[in-house]
Amino acid sequence: MKANRAYELIVTKGNRLDLNRIDHLEILELDSGEVVLFWDTLRNQTGKLARALKRDLAQLEGDAFVAKWRRYEPGT
Repeated sequence: MKANRAYELIVTKGNRLDLNRIDHLEILELDSGEVVLFWDTLRNQTGKLARALKRDLAQLEGDAFVAKWRRYEPGT
């Protein structure tokens, strides 16, 4: 099953007036409602990361998507 059928990308942007704002990107597993991957990013990194995640959600199978992006998750 394609990853975009099993997971959803949620982007939460911080205070838009803060030049050093922190945005949050989460990958939510639709079946369980649990966050399986997350990143805190600076405002200038958010768009690029979100586009890459969306591209892989559309192209990769669910397990391959999680395996690929888990290695980029902070703390792993």
